[in-house]
Amino acid sequence: MKYIVGARGSQLSIAQTNWVISELKKVNPDCEYEIKSITTKGDTDSRPLFTINQKGIFEKEVDRAVSQKEVDFAVHSLKDVPSELDESLIIASIPKREAVNDVFISSDGSSLENIKKGAVIGTSSLRRAVQVSRIRPDVTVKPIRGNIETRIKKASGENFDAIVLAQAGISRLGVDVDFSPLSIDIFSPSPGQGAIAIVARANDEDTISMLKKN
Repeated sequence: MKYIVGARGSQLSIAQTNWVISELKKVNPDCEYEIKSITTKGDTDSRPLFTINQKGIFEKEVDRAVSQKEVDFAVHSLKDVPSELDESLIIASIPKREAVNDVFISSDGSSLENIKKGAVIGTSSLRRAVQVSRIRPDVTVKPIRGNIETRIKKASGENFDAIVLAQAGISRLGVDVDFSPLSIDIFSPSPGQGAIAIVARANDEDTISMLKKN
């Protein structure tokens, strides 16, 4: 049996999808999986994320492909999935969750607590921007876009002194970078952060059964 898997074309999304496929192959060795990369609104809109209505911007086109039977199921970051899916779809599986916390990456190894006054901190998330400003009101928070490795390179001290990212993304990509973990007690993560959601058609019992083995 061959399955077509829908995913965003981002580096992290493809890495997550490959991980899911590797796990599925362990329990479904006779199955084949092919990734179909799908561009979403969130991939083409270059505005700061917190200026956009984010509901579904990273998953709508991918889930439409599932619903229209262009792909058999889709792999998403759970935090990107709206609380209400189209009635034709279902979250069939949520594999083992990665670390849920955010991390702080700086050009000089500083932590959020001791980075210099007036430092420029980059983040794509309004939640993170607010929390950084609450903990360190004496720094400047600016929006930053790009894939994870691009954002890390920007934290060189030229345009940004530091950035805030999810630890799960760094782990899944296998990026070798020094970071300071941010405690979830003082820096609350996004709901669903670190988790993957696999979406399938609600009436596709065979695919759902296969996914639930993961």
